[in-house]
Amino acid sequence: MEYLLPYGLEWANLLVRWLHIITGIAWIGASFYFVWLDNSIRPPAPDSELAKKGVSGELWAVHGGGFYNPQKYLVAPAELPKELHWFKWEAYSTWLSGIALLTIAYYFNAQAMMVDKSVADLSSLQAVGVGIAALVIGWVVYDLLCKSPLGKSDKWFGVAIFALLVGAGWALTHVLSGRAAYIHIGAMIGTIMVANVAMVIIPGQRKMVQAMSAGSLPDPQYGIKAKQRSVHNNYFTLPVLFIMISNHYAMTYQHKFAWLVLAFIMAAGVFIRHFFNLRHKGRVEWRYPAIGVALLLAVAVAIAPPKPAAVAASADPAAQFAKVKAIIDQRCVSCHSAHPTQPGFATAPAGVMLDTSVQIHQRAVQIQKQVVELKAMPIGNLTNMTDAERAQIAAWLAAGAK
Repeated sequence: MEYLLPYGLEWANLLVRWLHIITGIAWIGASFYFVWLDNSIRPPAPDSELAKKGVSGELWAVHGGGFYNPQKYLVAPAELPKELHWFKWEAYSTWLSGIALLTIAYYFNAQAMMVDKSVADLSSLQAVGVGIAALVIGWVVYDLLCKSPLGKSDKWFGVAIFALLVGAGWALTHVLSGRAAYIHIGAMIGTIMVANVAMVIIPGQRKMVQAMSAGSLPDPQYGIKAKQRSVHNNYFTLPVLFIMISNHYAMTYQHKFAWLVLAFIMAAGVFIRHFFNLRHKGRVEWRYPAIGVALLLAVAVAIAPPKPAAVAASADPAAQFAKVKAIIDQRCVSCHSAHPTQPGFATAPAGVMLDTSVQIHQRAVQIQKQVVELKAMPIGNLTNMTDAERAQIAAWLAAGAK
């Protein structure tokens, strides 16, 4: 039954990833909605019944054939409602499914997914330890900064947190593989976001509810602190969403300055998110998305692959391909096969199989990108492909992949 373990992990990966996407949509969707709502509600007239009830803002909306009238109270309503919905399980479920996915996809196969011996020759246990430590340290430092005097300045606090994430990216890319470093920055952000909910937002809301149940007026400081953390979470969303899909784009995490690439892309996400937050308030500041797009274009230009060197056609294309196939058989087929022999792989990654000559020719463009240009494959260079072997494959590709 041991041979079925990789196959079982493959199914676990699929199902947990699906769950993670579903819960992530629910959480981020709710976050976007409430930030929009906070920025869109309008205060009632000072002498209106709503103002007398303590309503600080309201909004009329139409959706799905019905009319809605959400109202926000400055502190709390005069009487506690019988039914009160708590927005927490969207966050908790996203984080729990994300940690489960991180464990299945990375921690159970750390040598393949987290270790790059050209970066640092770590054991699986060491790599996993670095990953977990990053999540814990990230939250502790962030929380301390929030509670420090720096936390009172939105601008300088934002600069400090951005510096924290960039510094963490630099450190992790010097210890783990680029792919693992990126995903752990994403997990660090996700941990900060869910800890904000679990350790600040929800406890503060509970204390407000308890105060009302006891017949006293809730302390508005709890709402202020919760709003601050909620806004932070809102600005984290676009960077963390990019990181969730980044493992499909080795051109970013495989670059020698992968940490700087990530910094520019995260900054672009923050500027674009800021544009939408301002737009909800009625301010249209096109400079912010313009800066975001400019940053993305700068990254795209900076990491563009160099033009391949001209190579003379081989006098014997068959002999040239035979050498290439031998390299691929030795270095790639242990994973990219109909029946992988590399531990931890039940099926060929991304469905790419290189068992036959026909399959190799069909995947020539991908081989060019992943093996020659990005050197992203073999993953973590598990099979120790040499530069000379990559040059041999490059020469075959440059000569027309005959």
